[in-house]
Amino acid sequence: MKTDPLSFLPASAFKTQEKAAGDLVFRQGDPTVGLYRVEHGLVFLRRFTPNGDTMILHRAERGQLFAEASIFSETYHCDAVMAGVGQVTRVCKLEVQNALHNNPAFAESFNRLLARQVQQYRHRFEMLTIKSAPERVLTAIQAGYLDDSISDFAKQINLTHEACYRALRVLCDNGKLLKVARGKYVLVQTGD
Repeated sequence: MKTDPLSFLPASAFKTQEKAAGDLVFRQGDPTVGLYRVEHGLVFLRRFTPNGDTMILHRAERGQLFAEASIFSETYHCDAVMAGVGQVTRVCKLEVQNALHNNPAFAESFNRLLARQVQQYRHRFEMLTIKSAPERVLTAIQAGYLDDSISDFAKQINLTHEACYRALRVLCDNGKLLKVARGKYVLVQTGD
């Protein structure tokens, strides 16, 4: 059985786009035309809070899908913005809908993918419930979230960048992290 549900779709279902840092893939409220896969780069799904702060809802990395809900929605519910130079592929909404209705193998494969993603989202949600900023930062670093700027990292884990920097300092002072360069930290291995 094929594990990549997109392999069931015809080549005409895909449109690849090169994007620069800061480019919008789509904007909240735009009519939906499909879901997307990150070919390379990083995409943040974001919303703005009533006071104007940015909230990162999801980060899509190479090979990951995003905007899956667009298959059943008339408009996108957030912005998708490139975190750096990258490439995304749009997957036609109508092709996905047709395959869901007419191809049981596609439907099963697609549902399995969505189930795995739900598990990942639940892990992220659990991480965000950690009250201690140093513990949340450490858990997020262990999960691989710190691969860009500290400011973006802080947004992903719902901390101010000031609280994030303080937590990083505490973790370094306590011997859990080692700062190796500006904005770069590594986990300190223990002898356990």
